[in-house]
This record gives sequence, structure tokens and C-alpha cells, in this order.
Amino acid sequence: MSEDLMLKKAEELKKKGNDQLKKKDYDKAIDFYTQAIEIKPTAVFYSNRAQANIKKENFGLALNDANDAIKLNPQYLKGYYRRAVAYSGMIEYKNSLKDIKHVLSKAPNDKNAKKLEKNLEKMIRQIRFEQAIQVEEDRSILDQLDFANMLDEKNDSSNRLPELDIHITKEAKRQKVSVDMTFDYIEKMVELFKDGKTLPKKHAYAIVSATAELFRNEKALVELSLPGDENAKKNCRSATAKKITVCGDTHGQFYDVLNIFGKFGKVSPEHTYLFNGDFVDRGSWSCEVAFLLYSLKLLYPDNLFIDRGNHETDDMNQVYGFQSEVKAKYTDRLFRCFSESFNCLPYSTLIGHQYLVMHGGLFSSDDVTLDDIRNIDRFKHRQPPKEGLEMELLWTDPQPAEGRSPSKRGIGLQFGPDVTKKFCEKNDLKMIIRSHEVRIGGYEIEHEGKLATVFSAPHYCDSETNLGAVMNVTFGSDLKYHEEFDTFEAVPHPDIPPMAYCQDRLGF
Repeated sequence: MSEDLMLKKAEELKKKGNDQLKKKDYDKAIDFYTQAIEIKPTAVFYSNRAQANIKKENFGLALNDANDAIKLNPQYLKGYYRRAVAYSGMIEYKNSLKDIKHVLSKAPNDKNAKKLEKNLEKMIRQIRFEQAIQVEEDRSILDQLDFANMLDEKNDSSNRLPELDIHITKEAKRQKVSVDMTFDYIEKMVELFKDGKTLPKKHAYAIVSATAELFRNEKALVELSLPGDENAKKNCRSATAKKITVCGDTHGQFYDVLNIFGKFGKVSPEHTYLFNGDFVDRGSWSCEVAFLLYSLKLLYPDNLFIDRGNHETDDMNQVYGFQSEVKAKYTDRLFRCFSESFNCLPYSTLIGHQYLVMHGGLFSSDDVTLDDIRNIDRFKHRQPPKEGLEMELLWTDPQPAEGRSPSKRGIGLQFGPDVTKKFCEKNDLKMIIRSHEVRIGGYEIEHEGKLATVFSAPHYCDSETNLGAVMNVTFGSDLKYHEEFDTFEAVPHPDIPPMAYCQDRLGF
């Protein structure tokens, strides 16, 4: 094929990719751009593929494409802009700002670059301010709450809710809060939320503080079992339940969370639920989801469990909406209380000594054991570190190829079926259960049946076509654990779009 014909064919493929990008079919767009690159690599083709990867939040792949675009044409400003957006998605704001300032030095009137520069500088100032506050505070924000002088608002919310008994005990510098939660309170709270109302602030602070205390007393690796399991250790929980239901990401989709309980059964002493992280951000009812799960934890402490996800962290909450949502509906101080409660969340759950559940996935080393997870000191850092077991439990993803490779996200890594097999054999496990990624069918079993991804936010962000799914674990008369997956569709919600509280998307 002549040079002209090759370029013409590549341009046709690029046009098809552009059409798919407009239709928001990013996988097809990436495929067409890749075909164009294989025929005739250009800075434009790499930049376009970077944009499609940004839309899929594959920021690591987008960064690679942007770098290739810049190498091919150092004068191509879109390459620098795409790289800046990829850096911002990876929470590398200083690198992002450096690229944006380069763009503006060549094109000072570029509106998108000026907007991104403004938002990045705002984000960097906010982070510096919050870091300064953290340095000044040597005490827990929860320990500083003064419930005695905190008045309930005399509003419609107060009148519609039952009394909430709040108990305070003080031990040295610690303040311990407990709440006598009732099923009646939760029912009325749900109806309040459906009417677009918020909790009285004193109730909100008490629920977060009391739930954080429960999480604080749990291990980094929570261990659950079901009746009849003779191998259950003394520290196993959920001993009265007949079933454990594992839910993946719910991302502030409050009405879909209500549907989960309506479709698969309520939390009770006979039915345990485990929510596997990412219950906030993106969806515009993250406060409501958090308060519902926290209240259920207070009512059924041995039958409602939550693993930490990568979105139960400050840097993600600043970008994807939860921090702004809490400020809009309540106060910035309440967000700081939520943040501290997230720091108390366990990192992983072991069910029946057979199913290891974590939000992200496996590790950069084959030497990791369950004891390593048990021994994580999650109170050592205010936020999860950017490397090590905690980061990998929150961020890593499976891949079909053997071995390990860099993450498409730009954070963490990807691990293959051989890694999963070795880990299961080393730790005597039947299966790894994780979430963290959309699956069109709601769930997917991979790695020769040893790994399952469960995602519980159907019609994700009102844009994906995916189902939601849960995994039910039971213990049979054959004295064995069994898993079963159920799917469900999205239900209608009020006319508030996802990301309604994401003020600054930082270009992506």
C-alpha cells in the first residue's frame, strides 16, 4: 500500500473513532484509533486515543498516549493538554499544572486550558490548607464534637424523626459515642431522604461518630463465618446468619441500594451484608447511602460490614463529589468526620476461610499472606499510602494475561491468573472477590474461576448499560460454602444527574 493510501485509510479510521467518541462508545473509539496508529502513528491519533482513555478513566493509558503524541510532535499542544488531564485524574496536580502552563504559554487564550489552570490552582490551595489544618490538629475531629452544646434544629426533619438516644463517655483524650439505633428511626430516615430532606446535624454527627467507633474496634481483616462451620475461629463474626450477601460499588446510587434490600432481603441477624467499598462519590445521594449503611451498622453491628474502597479517601472525595455534597447538605466539619470514619474502615473481609473480599485486588509480591493483611495498622496514616498493601488492596485490577503489568489507571498494578492461583494456593482460599470495575453483566468470574468481580451500581452514572449484581454465600448441608450471583436492573430516581456535586472535573 502506498504512503498516500495508508494515510487515507488511517484518516478514515480516525474519523470512525471520532464518531464513536461522540456516541460515548469509548471502547470502539479506542479500537479505531489503535488501528489508525498501527497503520500510521501520528500525534493526533495518539492524542485522540488518549481522550477516549480519559473518558474511560484509564489515566495511565492516557498518559502513555499523550507522551507518545508529544514525542512525535513536541509542538502539538493537545498532547500536553491530554497529558495534563491524565495527570489530574491520577491526582498528580503539580505535574498537570506544569503542562497546562506550557499550553497557555503558547496559546494564552485557550478557554479549556485557562479553566483547568484555575481549577488546578484551586485544588492545590485547598489541599495545602487542609494539610495545614491536619498538622495543627493532634486530636481526632470526632473527639472534639461537643454534643452537650449542639442543638437540634427545630425543623421539619426533627419533627419527623423519633428521638435518637446519644451516649457519650470520655476516656483520657478519647470521646466515645454510642447511639441506640432503632428500625423505626431508619424507616423514617429513608422516607425523609426520599423527600429530599436532611438529618438534623446533631443526629448526623452522632451517627458518623458512633459508627466510626464500631469500625475502629474491628480488625483490618474482618473474619465471618456461617452456622455449621466447625472450622470457624473464635474471632469469626456473623455466626447466626444463614446468608452473607456481598455488594460491590454503589457510588451514591441511593435508590438502587434501597432496591438491593427490597430485592434480596433486609439486614437482620439471619442475613448479613458486606458492602465492598466505593459507596460514596459520583452518585448524587452519597450522603444518604452513607447514613443508611452507617445506621444499619449501628442497629446490626454483627450483620452489616463495609470494606474500604479507593473512593473512601480524601483525594477522591475532593474530585468526585462527596466532599462538596456533604458541604452542600450539611457542613465541611461533617465531611471531616466522615473522612475520619473512613480511616477506621477495615481493608478486607474473609468469609468462611475461603473467600477473600477486598475492593481492588492482589499484590505486587507473591509473598503476601492473610497475616500480612491482618497486621495492617490502618491508624498509622491519616490517608492510605500511595504504595504498599493498603494501596494495592484498594486499587489493583485483574488482567487476562499471566504475570503483572502497570495499571491502566496509572495507580496500582494489574495481575494475571497465575498471580491469583498462587495467592489462593498459598493462603488456602477458594476464590478472590473484588469490585472496583464496571461489569456489563453486573459480575464476571475470571482467572479460571478463582476471581470474581462484583459491581452493584446498575446503569452506572446514568450512562453505562450495565446490570448490578450481588454475591450470596451460604453454608450447605454438605458442610461446604457455596456462592451464587444475582443480578438486578436500575430503578428510577429523582431528576438529579450523577456528578451534580462535582464542581471541578479537572478536565476529565
